[in-house]
Formats: sequence, C-alpha cells, structure tokens
Amino acid sequence: MIIRAAIAISPDQPFQIKEFELEEPRKDEVLVKISASGICHTDIAVKEQSINLPLPMILGHEGSGVVEAIGENISELKIGDHVVLTSDSCGLCSRCEKKLPSYCDEFVERNLSGKRIDGTSPINSVIGSRFVGQSSFASHSLVSARSAIKIGRSHPLRLMGPLGCGLMTGVGTVFHALEADSGDSIAIFGAGTVGLSSVMGSLIKGCYPIIIVDPMSYRREIALELGATHALSPETGNVVAQILDITGGGADFSIEASGNPSAVGLSLKCLARPGWSAQLGATPAQTFHPLDMDHLGFGRGIKGVVMGDAYAKEFIPFLASLHQEGKLPFEKFVKEYKFEDINTAVQESQQGSVIKPILIM
Repeated sequence: MIIRAAIAISPDQPFQIKEFELEEPRKDEVLVKISASGICHTDIAVKEQSINLPLPMILGHEGSGVVEAIGENISELKIGDHVVLTSDSCGLCSRCEKKLPSYCDEFVERNLSGKRIDGTSPINSVIGSRFVGQSSFASHSLVSARSAIKIGRSHPLRLMGPLGCGLMTGVGTVFHALEADSGDSIAIFGAGTVGLSSVMGSLIKGCYPIIIVDPMSYRREIALELGATHALSPETGNVVAQILDITGGGADFSIEASGNPSAVGLSLKCLARPGWSAQLGATPAQTFHPLDMDHLGFGRGIKGVVMGDAYAKEFIPFLASLHQEGKLPFEKFVKEYKFEDINTAVQESQQGSVIKPILIM
C-alpha cells in the first residue's frame, strides 16, 4: 500500500514528507493507521545525529492509532482495535520473561537499526522504517504484535501516543526503577515530558518533597501545577545546597531527565545516605562523567533506566486509566500540529517553547 511518511535524511535538511510503498503484514505483524505521534527528544537527537544512528530513516516512536490489518498468527488484536505503539522485543529471552522488554537481548537490533531483526525494512532496504519498533512519523506503521498495546476506545486516541515512551519512562521510573513510596523525597532535573511525568508519578506515589530543577520559569510553573512542591532554577545559587536544605540532608531519590551532562553530577551530589539516582536524559554520544567514589560509597548509587523499567503491555493501559481518572493530566503541556507542520513542531521543541509536540495525522 502507498503511505505518507516524514523521512530524516541528514542533520542539515528538514524532514521531508514523501510517499512510500509499505509491505503487507507478515504473519506476526500488525498494520496500524496512525492517528497521532508525539515527537520525542530522541527523535530530534537522531535527526541531528547527536545520537548517531543510520540515516535515512523514518523516525517517530510515540504513535497511537487503529489496527487496519493483522498477520495470520495474531490472536490478541483484531481489526479496529485502538492501540498505543511502543518498542519491540523478542518475548523469549530471560529479560522478556521477567517482564523487562526494554532490556531484551535484541533491543538494539530491533529498535535502533531501523530494520526488522532479520535486517529487512518494511519499506525498502535503504530507508529505515522500524525505528523503536514503529517509525510512527507516517500515515501507517507496520509493527510487531508486541509493539501494539491495546487500550479502550474511551481514551482520546490522538493524545495517547506519548504513553508509549515519555510518560511510561517518567512515571515508570518512579514506580518501578526507584520504587519510590509515600514520604520519600525526590529531586527531578529537567521539566520536559519525562521530568514532568516523573513529577506526576511522584505525586501519585505520595512522595514529599517533590523538587523540580529547570532553567525555564514557565516549565517550573507547570511542574508546580502538576504536583511539585518546590521549583528551583539552576541559575540562581547552589542547587545542591538548596535541595539539601529542603530535604533536611539530601533526597532519597533523584532523576536526571534533562540530558544535560552537568545535571548528572548534581543529581548525585544531592542524594541522602542511602540514595539512588536514575539517569533518563539522552546525553550526547560519548559523554563521560567522573564519579566521586567516596560520595557513592556511603550507600548512594546511579542506574540507567530505559522506558521506566515498565512492562508496556500492562503499564500503558494503567497509564491510560490514570489519565482518565484525572491523575495524569499531561494534556496541560501538549501542543498539537498538523503532520505537514512537522518541521515547525521540531523547531519549537528545540527552542523550548513547546514541551510535548504531537503530530495529528
């Protein structure tokens, strides 16, 4: 079938929307008509090549849509189902068996190559069209069954795509990776989609205080509206000292969600004893950071987290229900764009004037 998709060719060229011929679904694949797709910082980083993955590629990995066709081996989905798309996984390795698909043995090959695990692409051999299992900057996506997560039809489909990455990462990190609980203090660096999702997850878990650190005043204001108890600017004084003062000695947990290398050190220095820092921000390739082992040796630790350590099949419907209950009001930081305006959406996201752009197909 003929589809429309936005292709990333090089860092110095804008996204170009073109027509492509998409294959029919294989026996274990699902054809999804994309309703909307969020734009994530990772999409932009790949386009700009600060994350060096092969171009040309159709990017996009926060898609939502409707199932239009299914392969002969698909039993859990049917035509007409509403789905949120997420990353691909094998379903067979020990990590998948433990419900940790983001650490699948084949995660890199299935999600970062732009190809299927056998090296083929649903469009052609030159253009990657399986980015993070979906390549959702398109009118249609051909995905594995494990990437398509069914949600109820009562949810606003055009808003649901970010549940598959940004929201799952932020809320999931609080719930699963850190296992934060009522009364735990938490400091969150970066008030983008992931950081604000972490704020909402911390509020749901009953954390206190919830401290957000971001240089942009309007983002700090949104964080306070969503449940942060304190909002700090890294440009006004010693942030670590302020966090130590607010928490009475240090935060039980911290989350680095900005991708700014300088924030990595701050997220460690602000920790209590014991304390854990989760690293979520996509720092530039080959970013190295010295660690004060004496500081870490007093019960502190750092861990990288992918997709919030969440099991998408269960967690995405749970997030949708939280949104429906008014506990995850992320629409407060969403701006919608027509698909044809993808380059404007990217530009405004890079400028920081928009937190979560969503393309409407």
